[in-house]
Amino acid sequence: MKIAIVHDWLNGMRGGELLLEELINIFPAADIYTLFYRPERISLEINLRPIYTSLLQKIPPTKQYYRYFLPFFPFAIERMDLADYNLIFSISHCVAKGVKKRPNQIHICYCNSPMRYLYDQFDVYFRNSQGKLKLTGVVLNLIRDKLKKWDFKSSKKERVDLFIANSRNIADKIKKYWNRDSEIIYPFVDVNLFAPQKEQGRNNFPAKYFLIVSALVPYKRIDIAIQAFNMLKERLIIVGEGTERGRLEKMANSNIEFGGWVSDESLRELYQGCQALIFPGEEDFGIVPLEAMACGKPVIAFRKGGALETVIDGVTGRFFNDPHPESLAETVKCFHPEDFNFLDLRRRAEEFSRDVFHKSLVNILKKYFPL
Repeated sequence: MKIAIVHDWLNGMRGGELLLEELINIFPAADIYTLFYRPERISLEINLRPIYTSLLQKIPPTKQYYRYFLPFFPFAIERMDLADYNLIFSISHCVAKGVKKRPNQIHICYCNSPMRYLYDQFDVYFRNSQGKLKLTGVVLNLIRDKLKKWDFKSSKKERVDLFIANSRNIADKIKKYWNRDSEIIYPFVDVNLFAPQKEQGRNNFPAKYFLIVSALVPYKRIDIAIQAFNMLKERLIIVGEGTERGRLEKMANSNIEFGGWVSDESLRELYQGCQALIFPGEEDFGIVPLEAMACGKPVIAFRKGGALETVIDGVTGRFFNDPHPESLAETVKCFHPEDFNFLDLRRRAEEFSRDVFHKSLVNILKKYFPL
């Protein structure tokens, strides 16, 4: 079979890109299609594959200001010519699912989320702290209904034969917004890379700190954590980059440190040395809590979204109930790391291993498309 893998865009290595790496291993002869990409920000494993981009790649500002080109994404994705392929496998959180296919082709979409900025996360992205629409929100509002209509149309059986959701949370949204059923395959955590510390004292970081690992974008709600830790005066290390970094740094007191992106090895040490991972936003699924658990560390998470499918209250972490700094701060005050057994944490992470992901995907392919 000739296989095409369609990805929204490639401008960093996050959860969707790690999934892409794994699909390359499963389908080693596949070609990759994407709206645009920045090779300097993508792993060698992906860069070694044939990568075909849309016309947006030729517009220089797209790479840096890609969010402003959202109205053009449907147009660009529909003009990708995939006629020579038997199987199309898209990884979508925006428009990748909207590629056009022929009747004799199979299209499987692994959906990380419907477009969150069109639906339940619109206010988080486009309203300021006073509740007023930002300029980008005003512009998007003018075309929001049109984009929703396209989004719904491109979810139909004529475009997508099978949806695979990355969680029960996303399966429910696929049903709500598109009226489509889906199978569920959870993303995987690299339990070989992320593991508990073998020897005490090897970590370069002090033992008493909390950790956030996240893209610094609005829906991650890092602002909640910063306000909470400003009150708590506990040490907090934030690993990640994003459009919100400047604003968040201005909010933070001296007990909060920003480390940017770090290597996998440094990230593992940070997980191993922290008291707990702070997970303040409503995530589609969220692989970061599982990375922390794989390193034997508990999670303090907002009680909503994908965290409900990975964090077991009192066993692998604690929940805070309201998306407000006071709620998070109160939970941190009552948190005691000695209440958690690293073996329980490790076993929970292993339930989401790469092997489990592979077996689940193969079983679904055999179920729906027996060769």
